[in-house]
Formats: sequence, structure tokens, C-alpha cells
Amino acid sequence: MMADHPRPSNRWSRKRLAVVLFPFVAATVAVNLFLASLLGPFLGVSVLSPFACLLLSLPLGVPATWAAARWVDHLLDEAER
Repeated sequence: MMADHPRPSNRWSRKRLAVVLFPFVAATVAVNLFLASLLGPFLGVSVLSPFACLLLSLPLGVPATWAAARWVDHLLDEAER
């Protein structure tokens, strides 16, 4: 593991990144859920409506947003080196 470097004072926190990224990540999760549900008839399950996918994407978007914020934070760390 690399040594921790001090963060610049103008850097966004991971929490702030997550708040900004959440709408985009949740929308991405909704699209992926809908596209995955199109396989439903092949598996004997009905297709989810777009509204149901949007509702399901809200709780499922939280861990996805956390992962995206960690990834963006890592990219910012790499860019500052």
C-alpha cells in the first residue's frame, strides 16, 4: 500500500463527489436494470417497467455511487502525483 499523501485543500471530499455523482449513477443503474429485464421473457419472468427500474435504481444506486466516488477519488490521487 502506498503512503498517504496530504490532500490539497481545494479537493472535494469523497462524500461530496458521491452526492454529485448519485443522479448519474442511479440513472445508469436504471438503464442497466431495464436492459437486463429485457432478458426476462427468455427466463420466464416479465419485463420490468421503466418506472419500476427507476424506483429500484434509487437504493441500488447508493453502493454503485460509493464505488464510483472511490474510483474518481483514486483517479484524482493518481493525477496529482
